[in-house]
Amino acid sequence: MSLPQLQNLLEVDQDITNDAYGVYYDQRSVKDLLNYGLILLDKPPGPTSHETVAWAKRILKLPKIGHSGTLDPQVSGVLPLGLGEATKALGVLLMGPKEYYGLGRLHSLPNKEKLDAILKLFIGEIYQKPPQRSAVLRQTRTRTIYELDVVEQKERLLLLRVLCEAGTYIRKLYYDIGELLGPGATMIELRRSRVHQFHESELVTLHEVAEAFATWEEKNDDSKLKKIIIPIERALSEIKSVIIRDSAVDALCHGAQLAIPGILQLSHNITKGDLVGVYTQKGEVVALAEALLTTEQIKDATKGYAFQTRRIIMAPNTYPKNWRSKSKPSE
Repeated sequence: MSLPQLQNLLEVDQDITNDAYGVYYDQRSVKDLLNYGLILLDKPPGPTSHETVAWAKRILKLPKIGHSGTLDPQVSGVLPLGLGEATKALGVLLMGPKEYYGLGRLHSLPNKEKLDAILKLFIGEIYQKPPQRSAVLRQTRTRTIYELDVVEQKERLLLLRVLCEAGTYIRKLYYDIGELLGPGATMIELRRSRVHQFHESELVTLHEVAEAFATWEEKNDDSKLKKIIIPIERALSEIKSVIIRDSAVDALCHGAQLAIPGILQLSHNITKGDLVGVYTQKGEVVALAEALLTTEQIKDATKGYAFQTRRIIMAPNTYPKNWRSKSKPSE
């Protein structure tokens, strides 16, 4: 398997997967990808994120598409779209950093030393209160700025690169910088260039999506669409992993917790409370789960629950039922 999160795992047992059920994650048909796929969309400035998703639904003729991280109408850039069941995995992307390029206008022309000194004050943990037109409750909260660089400055125009925690308001960041400079500052344009591990070099436009889908429908040519829709498993590459037996898959899909006998391989450094991706032997993501034990505890145990299911991604009955439901005692 070429998924990075499924390499160099600790093997605790062995089993053989039944090729009659499921499908290897990188061999999905277009129909499967339309239910377990991810599109890294280049959102244009103008429409809201909700409108962009609505257009994608009409283009792909899908009832369910979700996005990770809302972009304001005037903001462009990386907008990950989860298709079908893949929407359930998008929350993982909010755990990682986001990168923006913002163009702002300073209301006065500061000297370089003063500007550099003020920008350094905004690296690290900062306090922010969401703007009045935000979609969240306006309470002061903390966010972390990991990197803040001046890309270019032309008189009072300032282009910044910001690497920050999800939920940071770049427009408010410009405003606060302007307050410390004195007369103020206003953001003019903003582009999101990265969401977690996904960079803008991988983006596609809605026009490219529409063209690829039409080519598949009209000419039965899926080559373009398969390049555009990537397996949702790629969104989980930054979290730890567990591979389970075929016989454990459907039980998890019905809400069961993962017991130690169902585990075949897992990441070396799992600690209690970690969020992990649970996969079939074919590399398909089954669910997101929270670790109840460490890797060492799981390796040394023979029974008991090791992970608590937090989010089921795979549709039930993809694999055969191999478990017994509790029945009423006979009378």
